Amino acid sequence: MKRCPVCGSAVEPVVPLGRMPLANGFLRQEDFPSEYFFQLTLGFCEGCAMVQLVENVPREKMFHAEYPFFTASSTRMAEHFRAWAEQVARERLSAPRSFVVEIGSNDGTLLQVFATAGISHLGVEPSANVAAVAQSKGVNTVCRFFDEKAARDIVREHSEADAVLAANCFCHIQDLHTLAAGLQVLLKPKGVVIFEDPYLGDIIERVAYDQIYDEHAYYFSLASVTHWLSRHGFEIVDVQPQATHGGSMRYVVARCGELNATSQVDVQRRKETTLGLHSPETYRQLNVNVRRSRDELIELLQRLKRHATRVVGYAATSKSTTVLNYCRISTDLLEFISDTTPIKHGRFSPGMHIPVRSHKEFQAPYPDYALLFAWNHADEIIEKERAFCQAGGQWITYVPRVEVLDYATS
Repeated sequence: MKRCPVCGSAVEPVVPLGRMPLANGFLRQEDFPSEYFFQLTLGFCEGCAMVQLVENVPREKMFHAEYPFFTASSTRMAEHFRAWAEQVARERLSAPRSFVVEIGSNDGTLLQVFATAGISHLGVEPSANVAAVAQSKGVNTVCRFFDEKAARDIVREHSEADAVLAANCFCHIQDLHTLAAGLQVLLKPKGVVIFEDPYLGDIIERVAYDQIYDEHAYYFSLASVTHWLSRHGFEIVDVQPQATHGGSMRYVVARCGELNATSQVDVQRRKETTLGLHSPETYRQLNVNVRRSRDELIELLQRLKRHATRVVGYAATSKSTTVLNYCRISTDLLEFISDTTPIKHGRFSPGMHIPVRSHKEFQAPYPDYALLFAWNHADEIIEKERAFCQAGGQWITYVPRVEVLDYATS
């Protein structure tokens, strides 16, 4: 049985999702024979309440020179990061020689705000292709994984940081203690770490099992993050729920005793008690709900097939990999997946090998139904695809429930 890397307690497997490929491993046909697979299982540690993957994938297999996600591809996410950066600059970087570091900085969308404002900054990004895009925007970026050595190098070459930011990144880092040790080195005595990641409570409430995939080594709650960071002299001084990614939490972290905690921290702790995030029974029930969601989605797609309707996928996301492989959805139920990311065009979805095609093929002609994998961007996508709806097209969603959305008359 796996031991929790945070506290050493036994980890109970609670949601088995089966044999799974790399979530972002969109591949060419010649790569099919060598495709990498692992067992995707969600586990719960009763010792520190940390929800985590039972088996982890080596980080180099996930973050590399062909990483296919670019933050700037979503207008809403770019707006979200712009507002966040402006808030950090206003509230945390008042000193004339302030320095901000972002861990997992992707294409530099967040840091570009600081660069434009002339604020000293640095991005740390292990995927070479997206790091190069950030550099082309004038965003100072180093291509490497963040750890204690990286932190020491940054302090030596630049300075300690007033603020360390991370978005949808800390949950990717398998060695949380090494991460915290790096933060101890990098952060000024009165500096803050502000990070946001998908929130465990939202995943459970919405049965958003597609948030479970290889890159997400951990599924954070206030309780588990508190347990982890308290071991390293840090405390959470504020939490701010976010709508991004279908429900995220932003954590504001400081060295113990340096800042007063807001009342929202206690409010969130009470909410987590109500949600039962400390109880293994909560996760056993999640497994029941996940199986039910899978069965309902398969039944819907099979029924549509019997009526000879055309169904395609919309957005070749990392989340789609979990859904397609757990539900065993292949080209007999889904014709292709439409996506706007050029690096994915002409490739195939991980595991189930459904073709990924450009948005032009989605339009010529429109299908009858589109299975929306990027449900967390539903408002943005449906607004953009009004012509599909006006042509009679209907959206299929599976979070928080399996249903058909008809916008043809709206």
